[in-house]
Amino acid sequence: MQYKRPKKNISGVLLLDKPLGFSSNQALQKIKWLLQAAKAGHTGTLDPLATGLLPLCFGEATKFAHYLTDADKTYIATIKLGITTNTGDAEGTVLSSQVVNVTQLQFEQACQKFVGEISQVPPMYSALKHEGKALYEYARAGVEIERKARNVTIHSIEQNSFAYDVANITVTCSKGTYIRTLAEDIGALLGCGAHLIGLRRTATADYSIADAITLEQFESMTVEQRELALLPVDSAIQHLPAIVLDADSTYYLLQGQSVWRSGVAPQGLLRLYSEQDDFLGLGELQDDGKIAPKRLIVKKD
Repeated sequence: MQYKRPKKNISGVLLLDKPLGFSSNQALQKIKWLLQAAKAGHTGTLDPLATGLLPLCFGEATKFAHYLTDADKTYIATIKLGITTNTGDAEGTVLSSQVVNVTQLQFEQACQKFVGEISQVPPMYSALKHEGKALYEYARAGVEIERKARNVTIHSIEQNSFAYDVANITVTCSKGTYIRTLAEDIGALLGCGAHLIGLRRTATADYSIADAITLEQFESMTVEQRELALLPVDSAIQHLPAIVLDADSTYYLLQGQSVWRSGVAPQGLLRLYSEQDDFLGLGELQDDGKIAPKRLIVKKD
């Protein structure tokens, strides 16, 4: 009989510096195995050729993972001008090549035209689904699927370096933004074409790559050290206002009931805590002044 390792009810958020060559799911499954965690999920796909910040949610933190998936993100991107590929990045087949005659100022001006709300057509080589299959599966089979353009927001583009046909930029953008597509669109606007040759995510919501841990570092830790590397469950939703409930309100809230709280509570979703500073989950202020439970934490021994 094959031995199965016991799974642990571990909850928290790990900030992983995803290595080159790993898909987001491969990185997640590796960390999940090292933690022996029962439940896990990642918070926004990074291509295998991309590196950088990949917040991983475990246990009760998976209930709040969508807040990170939907959050703004920051990337450092390296763009090669003059060459286009069928994937929009260095992994693809070259489609066209031409001489580059672009100045640094022209490149910077082109970038600024994409700041704000823009329309993007998702690339064929992406994980978006069509009739249950990822678009990249159709692309590999030589099938082109019509994709609808969608609006995304580029908050800022900062130029880090420019050298003839290679540029390095920092992009802060909304969820759903394809940096590969942005690189291609900048190249098209400049009339020379372009593709992405490097991508690194440096921030997701309030999380920073400076606080992330590499896979090698995580592997070298003891089991206890790995669990201590997890951030608290509520670190994923620090942008929401916090409310402390008294003992009675805490008791009834955990029974699934709406509760009163003395004083004024902010509108919208609220982080709820007991008087012992235990995170209880999310609630929402109702029209009658009560706080209704929306997403509560399950405490497991």
